[in-house]
This record gives sequence, structure tokens and C-alpha cells, in this order.
Amino acid sequence: MWNDTAVTRMLGIKYPIIQAPMAGGPTTPELVATVSNVGGLGFLGAGYMSADSIRAAIRRIRELTDKPFGVNLFIPDKNIQLDNGIVNSMRHHLKTLGQFGEEIVDEIDSIPVGNTLGDDFDQQMEVILEERVPIFSFTFGCPTREEIEKLKERGIRVIGTATTVAEAMKLNRVSVDAIVAQGYEAGGHRGTFLGFDESSLIGTIALVPQIVDRVNVPVIASGGIMDGRGIVACLALGASAVQMGTAFLVSSESGAHPKYKKAVLNSRDTETVITTAFSGKPARGIRNAFITLMQEYEAPIPPYPIQNTLTRPMRNWAARQSNPEFMSLWAGQTSALSREASASEIVQRLIQETEQVLSSLAQ
Repeated sequence: MWNDTAVTRMLGIKYPIIQAPMAGGPTTPELVATVSNVGGLGFLGAGYMSADSIRAAIRRIRELTDKPFGVNLFIPDKNIQLDNGIVNSMRHHLKTLGQFGEEIVDEIDSIPVGNTLGDDFDQQMEVILEERVPIFSFTFGCPTREEIEKLKERGIRVIGTATTVAEAMKLNRVSVDAIVAQGYEAGGHRGTFLGFDESSLIGTIALVPQIVDRVNVPVIASGGIMDGRGIVACLALGASAVQMGTAFLVSSESGAHPKYKKAVLNSRDTETVITTAFSGKPARGIRNAFITLMQEYEAPIPPYPIQNTLTRPMRNWAARQSNPEFMSLWAGQTSALSREASASEIVQRLIQETEQVLSSLAQ
């Protein structure tokens, strides 16, 4: 059976369909639990959440499902340097965009960035350990083997994210249980942690088999997968599961802003770009006014998470104003294939499509 894979057996799920951990609000406990309840694996994107909020969300998920689920965190970069000149230049630029009220301008001018460099990570990890979540995944970095063993001692399965073969091999050396191979097509932030340049922008169909051939743990394909055709293709490339974010972004359980969902549903194949404008880290999203305006900015953009903090007042304002032109509309290259439905309906449709594709290939 197509759904009997190394990943489904290891994680105790029925189908090799994983809802990507989209941080920032889309992955509500209701979305996570619904996907898990219908046989997939729901994931909470907890990178921006406080420790207390993560604990509350985990307990809410457990009220809604007794199936396996996962929680994802961002690994902080301890080498980030705070350059006040670069930060102040960005503050000035954001204030001169001319779109916001005086209150937002003042907030941009005064928001502290010195406490954004991963200070909360230890507290977030304590919650993961104390709550003994079934599956933990991470992106933006690579923990030590000792840190991963600490998770495994609690019975927690550990999944890392790689965008190149070299990153996958490093994750393999620290004994993760599985590796997400994130292709160039994927929406949201790139998981790159060994240096970003054009050579690290590898498509899913090229990346997956190369990682499969170089590691000894199951590989999960991610990037541009929206339907049964994509699932079958990734399984044929050697993946043991797929991770899908944009496919669930417009689901009824998603916490994404209604204008965000509308932008995804109305998007076309050429409308997503990779930008550092919103957060300082390369991420794929739908082009809007802010991305276009930032292309004219000639000074360096502060690195993640500093830029992410500086643009937060603007993004919060945009959400309150229902103005998608200044929201971070993260989405993958196949966003035009998005389908508005419940998460349960989406998973069931994916299963049906996969079986139909496999049946047609067997004829």
C-alpha cells in the first residue's frame, strides 16, 4: 500500500501527509487536530509563540485529538550581530513609507530589538520536553547531538529541515529521525542554515532524490506539493512522506487572515517571490506593495529576527486594517492550486487523488 512507509510506521500515522508547521497564526490547534484525526500529521508552528502559549496550544490539541501531532520551533542563530546603524536606517525607512498613522510610526521608532535574538528558545524547548510532544521538528539551524538525544530520551521523535544535500548530511550526523527536504518552490521561510545564495535554491524534484541517496533516515518532501499528483511524484522520488503548507493555508480551520486567504486563492503561478523584506530571512510569498517598495531600499536589511521585529508593527497594523499590501503573504509557487475546504476534506481529497493517480499509472 502506498501509505505504508517508513514515516507512517515511525510516527504512527495512517497516511504520509504532513501539514506543514506554518508559524504566525495559520496552524491553530483546530487545524492541527483535524489533520491528525483524519490520519495525517498536524503540526503546530510555534516559532513566534511564548512558552505559555505553546503549552496552552499543546493541551488544547490534546483535548481535540488522541492522535500523534507535532510542534515546530526555530533554531536561533547565536552569531547574529546587532548593528545599530543598519537598524536605525531601517526604522527611518519604514517610517517614511507614508502608509501608517502616528501611533504605528512611534512604535516602529521605539520597538526594542535587543531581546529578539533567541532569548525565548530555552523556555520554548522546556515546554516541548515537559509536555513530551510526540514529534518535534525544527528549522533555521541544527541542534547538537546531545540536544537531540535529550528529546529522544523523552520519547520524542525529531525531524530536521534541509534545503541542500550538505544540510541534510549534517542533520543525519546528529541523529535526527527524519529530514524534511524543502524545495525552492516552498512557501514561507527557507530553512537554509549553512549559508544562503542562489546555489541553495534547489527544486523539490531535484533535491529529494539527492538527499534520499545520501542519508540513512526517511526523507519528507516539501515544496510545491498540492494534490495527489505531487504526492505520487514525491513518493516515486524516494520520499517517505510529503509536507504541505499552502494546501492547508486556506482551510476553514486555518488561522490565516481572511485577506491573506483571499490573496492565496486569487494568486497565479508567477506571483510569488523570495524576499528578505519582511523578516530579514529569505522567504517565499505573494508579491505586494511592501515587497515592491523594499526593492528600492539600497541599504542592508537587518538580519532575522531583527527585521521581523521592526516590521511587526506594520504587519499588525495591516491585519487590523485588512490591508494585504503590507502583510507577509507567505505561499508556495503552486498557490494557484489552493482549494477552499475544511482540513478534513482536503486530506480526504488528497488520499482519493493519490489512489486515482496510482490506479491510472497501473493501467
